[in-house]
Amino acid sequence: MGLFDGMMGNASEIDSKTAEKELKDLLAPTENVEHAYKLIRDLFVFTNKRLILVDKQGVTGKKVEYRSIPYKNITNFSVETAGTFDLDAELKIWVSGLSAPIEKTFNKQLNIYKVQSVLAEYVC
Repeated sequence: MGLFDGMMGNASEIDSKTAEKELKDLLAPTENVEHAYKLIRDLFVFTNKRLILVDKQGVTGKKVEYRSIPYKNITNFSVETAGTFDLDAELKIWVSGLSAPIEKTFNKQLNIYKVQSVLAEYVC
């Protein structure tokens, strides 16, 4: 992920083993990281059991919020692909109990269809 992508709020795919190391204390014994995406310091992680959103807060990033969303609580989702002038792809996820969707922006180099496919595999 380039610095410009990070400043623009775009996410890029990272190695699942790297994400697994960072989340080792949070994962269940039978849980594995399938796919992970990094947005500056934050993570968007698909495991075989749930979606985990990691929000590193503050200047140092020592304070961290881990939001765990079981796939069964995801009611629907949408994907908006990147265009000619709009270089960002977007993923919106609606979770039961929340009125507004969770929105993530991905850079054009990332295959948004792959992200959608992973989510569809666990939600549908």
